[in-house]
Amino acid sequence: MNEMLRRVFKRLHYPIEVILVCVRRYVAYPLHLRHLEEMLAERGVAVDHSTIYRWAIMLRQSTYFNTIVEQGHRAIKCITRPMLGLQTFRCARIIIAGIETMHMIHKGQLGDLKDKTSSAANQFHSLAF
Repeated sequence: MNEMLRRVFKRLHYPIEVILVCVRRYVAYPLHLRHLEEMLAERGVAVDHSTIYRWAIMLRQSTYFNTIVEQGHRAIKCITRPMLGLQTFRCARIIIAGIETMHMIHKGQLGDLKDKTSSAANQFHSLAF
C-alpha cells in the first residue's frame, strides 16, 4: 500500500482494506451509511455508520487524491467557464484540444516543431493547419 495512504489511516482500529471497501461502496453506489453498516455486520465487521462517514470525509480531504490531472483540469475550467458551456461533444473536443496544445507550447513540451524561435501563435497555427 502507498506510504501516503498509510499516513492517512494512521492509528485506526480497522484494516486498510475494510476502510477502502466501505468508502468505495459509499461513493460508487447509492447506498445509505446504515445499509453499509448492515452489509459489514453480515460479514462479521462491527462498524458504526458515523465511522464510515468519517472515513469518507477523511479520504476526500486527503491531498493524495489531488493529482496532477485535477490540477490541469483547473486551467481548462477557467477558460471554458465564460463560454457558457460547450454545446456539442465535437465542439468540446476541438476547444479542449486547442487549449491543451497552447499549454504544451507554453511549457515547451513540443520538441518536433521546425522553428523554435517563432511565437506561440505561429507554432499553434502550424500545428492546426
